[in-house]
Amino acid sequence: MSYWFLCGKGKVFGFSCGLRRGFNYQQTFSLVNVKLKWVKDKALDAVIAGERDLRAACNLVSILSSAPDFCLPIYHLSRHRGQLGLPYDHKLSTFIRRYPTIFHESYVFDSAGTLVPCFELTLEALNLYHEELGVIRDNMIDLIDRLCKLLMLTKDRILPLQTIDQLKWDLGLPYFYIDNLIPNYADLFSLFRLPDDRIGLKLLSWDDTLAVSQLEKNVARQTEEDLKNNCLAFPIGFTRGFGLKRKCMGWLEEWQKLPYTSPYADASHLDPRTDVSEKRIVGVFHELFHLTIQKKTERKNGSL
Repeated sequence: MSYWFLCGKGKVFGFSCGLRRGFNYQQTFSLVNVKLKWVKDKALDAVIAGERDLRAACNLVSILSSAPDFCLPIYHLSRHRGQLGLPYDHKLSTFIRRYPTIFHESYVFDSAGTLVPCFELTLEALNLYHEELGVIRDNMIDLIDRLCKLLMLTKDRILPLQTIDQLKWDLGLPYFYIDNLIPNYADLFSLFRLPDDRIGLKLLSWDDTLAVSQLEKNVARQTEEDLKNNCLAFPIGFTRGFGLKRKCMGWLEEWQKLPYTSPYADASHLDPRTDVSEKRIVGVFHELFHLTIQKKTERKNGSL
């Protein structure tokens, strides 16, 4: 597998610097085709696979908990399939039947008189759901701060609900956050219709106290010189068996010394073709990961 790295070290890689608040960077790029061995992390892959089922089960619990008698026929549950994260070749009823301690199955007649499966929460699942509601109440300030910071990462402090929906599990937001959470904070959030006719959630006011990135908080890991020049470095760790060639490691070390631009700062002055701009983009992803509960999200969410 080939990866493209933007390189910029000294004259060799087209990088020059002068003085401007300690550093003034004028950058050009050369592209280096680097072949790396794709290394799988079996332990991490197992965790991700297990969490997929956990996420689907928890979302189904939230859906059923809002239904009359905590029970819904399978065709109603299927309408939420897109939010469950299950592969489309998996039959929903088959998945639900794998967890009889959570879901109890019965049968009802639909409008056409056909007998169809119907699922309801067991008493144990209902008790756990009420405990979850208590945890959410106890951590409401943290949840709201995470959502505010997520919107502050965007240019206009607004994101389509579709995007937030894909991240709500990672952020710890309740399944029905639009109906049960947002209306309680009308001074912070408002729903807007976007130019493409989608509905978006907008943060109404900027909060300077929240506009501090995780990397800026972890100043203890930075050297005194890096702090002085605002050249904060990202903590980096490689999966076992994964490695970069010496040339790429050299570039990475130099890249880490570039000025750090906070993901909450105005970056309109940055040339998108430069390494400094690339480091700012990495900073946005780094901050996004730290807004999530488990400091990770699915790869597909990186393009939202």
